[in-house]
Amino acid sequence: MSQSYQHGVYGSELPTSLLPARNVPTNVLFVVGTAPVQTLAADKPRYINDLRLYYSRAEFVAEMGWPEASTTAEFKKYTLCAAADVHFSKYNAAPMMCVNVFDPKKHMDGDKPDPGKVTTADIIGGIDADTLKPTGLECISEAFPRYRLVPGCILVPGFDKDPAVGVVMGAKTININGLFECEAITDIDVEAVSKYTDVPGYKNENNLVAERLIVTWPKVALGDVVYPLSLHLAGGISVTDGNTPTGTPHVSPSNKQAQITRAIGAGGKEIWLGRDQNNYLNGEGIVTVDNFDGGWRFWGNRTAAYPTNTDPKDAFIPIRRFFNWYKNTFILTYFQKVDSPITRRLIQTILDSEQHRLDGFTAQEVILGGRIAFQDFENPTVDIMDGLMRFHLWITPPPPARAIYGIFEFDPNYISTLFG
Repeated sequence: MSQSYQHGVYGSELPTSLLPARNVPTNVLFVVGTAPVQTLAADKPRYINDLRLYYSRAEFVAEMGWPEASTTAEFKKYTLCAAADVHFSKYNAAPMMCVNVFDPKKHMDGDKPDPGKVTTADIIGGIDADTLKPTGLECISEAFPRYRLVPGCILVPGFDKDPAVGVVMGAKTININGLFECEAITDIDVEAVSKYTDVPGYKNENNLVAERLIVTWPKVALGDVVYPLSLHLAGGISVTDGNTPTGTPHVSPSNKQAQITRAIGAGGKEIWLGRDQNNYLNGEGIVTVDNFDGGWRFWGNRTAAYPTNTDPKDAFIPIRRFFNWYKNTFILTYFQKVDSPITRRLIQTILDSEQHRLDGFTAQEVILGGRIAFQDFENPTVDIMDGLMRFHLWITPPPPARAIYGIFEFDPNYISTLFG
């Protein structure tokens, strides 16, 4: 429409040249397992293969039910309850997205509901042929569309004793909605591998070597209740992130307090691993627990990709997590600019906004340094003509100080002090 005749003083607005970054929580749990939905009142819905979001144990219990007792046996049957117990009650962490795959009408022993009938196929899931809805692990695709939350960590407690589940978990950490990335934590079953020296071989033989996969061994206990270590590590990661002034995932969960009282091996027996034994596991890309000093602590900085892959962004847990989170934040921050005209102003807005953010993280020592560029050789004319833009970011999160050495030497020169 053409401008009408103007006579007076007028105002207009331009978009702000700096864009605030989108807030992306660092460790939203995505947990697939079983819950006692048959214990709910008859008028309440049974959520089966339906993604749900909870910020408290009370919210979880109201929709998923709770077993007769909070015991090892009951948590083994109802793995989502074990996850809720650890995350909400032991680490005071949130939120947690859950997918219950236990269907009391389908998984039966005679006329009695039996969560033991849930199979690996139920956990891995797929697309239901009748409803075209995702099931099991495939429900991760609904996380952002439903709740505007990007998963930070995939967990499948108990059922990941099948290494095939762990492999699928690792695969699900990338291309979530075709965009996002996260981590997965899986356990190597102590009944399948009872000796710590056999754990690395089992890890490699079963292809548990993905960059965004964290492998743990053994189990752990708090009091009389035994849990998968993955649940506690996920809680510890959330607490570690929350304790940083910036709330960013650049700090390792290793050497941070674990809310446990024992390490548990095969047959439910208590085991004690020395520092040399734990370090052997760490050197093979396995996270464990340690009771060396200051109580029980998580011990290990390496992803499952180590030692085959030594690239810091793939091999160190905090660096890998920071890259995941930063990329997810970048995507969501600038999604509002998709389909805008490619102009110098658009390019400069992204460059200035992102460099401002990188400089802030550098000043706070979240990263050691970072920069962004829009380079001509990465943006050929034909790509610009086709609507494609490429920004190059260099980011250096600090590696964890995994070993600190003191070099000691006897200096005979100080003997001269004896003579005044």
